[in-house]
Amino acid sequence: MLRVRLGAASMRARLTPDVTPWVAVAASDEHAKTITAFDSRGRGHTVDATHVPAFPLYVLDIDAAKAHKAGLRVLREQLADNGVSTPAPQGAHAADTAGWWATKVTAVEVNDDQEPWFKGAAETFSLVTGFGQDGKARVDSVDMIYLDYDGTVYYPNQILVNWSNYKYNLADVVMMEDDDGTNYKSLAQALTTALLTVTDQGTYIPLVNAVLSAMPDSWFTDDPDYVESWYTLARNSTGRLNGAAGNGWMTVEPYFVEQL
Repeated sequence: MLRVRLGAASMRARLTPDVTPWVAVAASDEHAKTITAFDSRGRGHTVDATHVPAFPLYVLDIDAAKAHKAGLRVLREQLADNGVSTPAPQGAHAADTAGWWATKVTAVEVNDDQEPWFKGAAETFSLVTGFGQDGKARVDSVDMIYLDYDGTVYYPNQILVNWSNYKYNLADVVMMEDDDGTNYKSLAQALTTALLTVTDQGTYIPLVNAVLSAMPDSWFTDDPDYVESWYTLARNSTGRLNGAAGNGWMTVEPYFVEQL
């Protein structure tokens, strides 16, 4: 899982034959103000962690993309085992036998992805929560592997919500940014513990706060970082939706997935 990469894409132009890049180890604390980089003679240099340095350097870290993909697989398996992400029962939507309705993300942007330059591209995922067909709170994870950098608009045309899994015409979305120390098994257990305490009262109840309260304080520092959330997303939601934290937006549209 270890890798060596260029610290930032902007450094590529500075990799000239007469320049020997420094080497640094990515700090475990993403809020670090400085990191130490070493030159070819082994001398340490203090580097500003809040701004991309002018001098090129290589960073030794964990391949977060591989870890993230494997971790989400563990998360989905654990959530299914705990009964909070099981598929909707057959016949739950008899009227929709030709397919099912979804909400599709056509564009998305975040202002701050909670990922400093020395950690490379962000590994973003969203947790979609609502009440399943069985009346129990459920959560579905959606990997957003394309959402690498803040301040950039992405056009994924990605399905975010499969409405056949939900009892009500409303769901919530919590966007998170993953770090290489995430314990997905613990995350699944915390989500299960929090969500299963919320009971179906015959009307929709927002679940964003339950999701966020399930996460220990450490998960807001260098494990999954809270990025943004959207409340009461409906099946007919269309157009631009600003996030509750003011840190991002997405445009969505209803989409019908036809059976083959």
